[in-house]
Amino acid sequence: MKLAVVGTGYVGLVTGACLAETGHHVICADIDAQKIEQLQKGIIPIYEPGLEEIVERNTKKKRLHFTVNIAEAVREAQIIMIAVGTPPLPDGSADLSAVLAVADIIAENLNGYKIVVNKSTVPVGTGDRVRERIEKAGGKDFDIVSNPEFLKEGDAINDFLKPDRIVIGVESKRAEKLMKELYAAFLRTGHPVIVMGVRSAELTKYAANGLLATKITFMNEMANLCEVLGADITSVRFGIGSDKRIGPYFLFPGVGYGGSCFPKDVNAIIRTAAEEGSRLKLLETVDEVNLVQRLKIVEKVVRHYGEDLKGKTFALWGLAFKARTDDMREAAAIYTIEELTKRGAKIQAYDPQAHKEARKLFGERIDYFEDSYDALTKADALLVLTEWAEFREPDFDEIKTRLREAIIFDGRNLYEPERMKELGFTYYSIGRV
Repeated sequence: MKLAVVGTGYVGLVTGACLAETGHHVICADIDAQKIEQLQKGIIPIYEPGLEEIVERNTKKKRLHFTVNIAEAVREAQIIMIAVGTPPLPDGSADLSAVLAVADIIAENLNGYKIVVNKSTVPVGTGDRVRERIEKAGGKDFDIVSNPEFLKEGDAINDFLKPDRIVIGVESKRAEKLMKELYAAFLRTGHPVIVMGVRSAELTKYAANGLLATKITFMNEMANLCEVLGADITSVRFGIGSDKRIGPYFLFPGVGYGGSCFPKDVNAIIRTAAEEGSRLKLLETVDEVNLVQRLKIVEKVVRHYGEDLKGKTFALWGLAFKARTDDMREAAAIYTIEELTKRGAKIQAYDPQAHKEARKLFGERIDYFEDSYDALTKADALLVLTEWAEFREPDFDEIKTRLREAIIFDGRNLYEPERMKELGFTYYSIGRV
């Protein structure tokens, strides 16, 4: 099938590349000429394991193309996927200006029956707005589909090619048939395709992220309680995770959730409910708790050193909001760095992938290191904020040699408290005493 994917951000690029990988002909379009030029040269603007290889392979096989001509891409495609950004507005609602701008371009270039797919994460009712926008401009022969993505950054290729489920919100049997043809490769391997109404599909995305955010936040609350009661959150996690009704996933406490999805989506669904005269009190609390949890390591640092951190230097391992990505949107590192530097501290940071993004945020306000151990030199303590694999089994003797004092603040519970004590470290983690 011939597809146009409008938007070459995280969702659009992964979607376009993976659909090309399954044999479809895909044109990825974007108004950002510099980004398109880079993609045409094989330069990938984001870090996602496996993505570069898939883009290169399908570009060479001429199944994947990149263009700034959105209108032409629309005319050539049977299915048009809108995968542009929906960033949060100041009131927490999703900014749909880019989605509606693409709808206008589609309306101007309808040249036969088209399926218009909302791949972007959008509030319930956006499909109706896109339809109305196209119809107002005279468009007639088209269907609106909601096809939300459920991709984890750092494992997006695997998530797309081996999905738990594919959700398709449709308004006609014709659109349902063609969308199932689009995902025929996944049907053959037994992955469930769940068909529902457009509004239900739109809500499914927000409901999924809201529930996962709640699960994470619940464990952070329990971890904080463990510290008060003298319990161990790791033991509690095993104790409840073995219950099949709960499961072992998303039960790891830490410094709050971040990234491009959970914070934005939780706030967007709260705002959507408010606009309809309803309240999502649980998710309101989830958001409030998460804001506090982001500063959990700062709280521990201040408790150890006091409020005045002038003259103190902290080595920071991990800038990205999670491992296997360079994404720093709503990362705990941002809030930690801001609070520590506000109190006079100096930061020596290392991350395997996120230095470029960090420089956009902090410039030269912090020091960046290409080697994790070099970042430790003459620092007063080490702060671990991202669970990169290379941080899991470090050379603790080297850490002690480089640091002024053997102190670690672990925001991801990567190390065992007893072992740290045996090695001579003062060790602070989340929910363990």
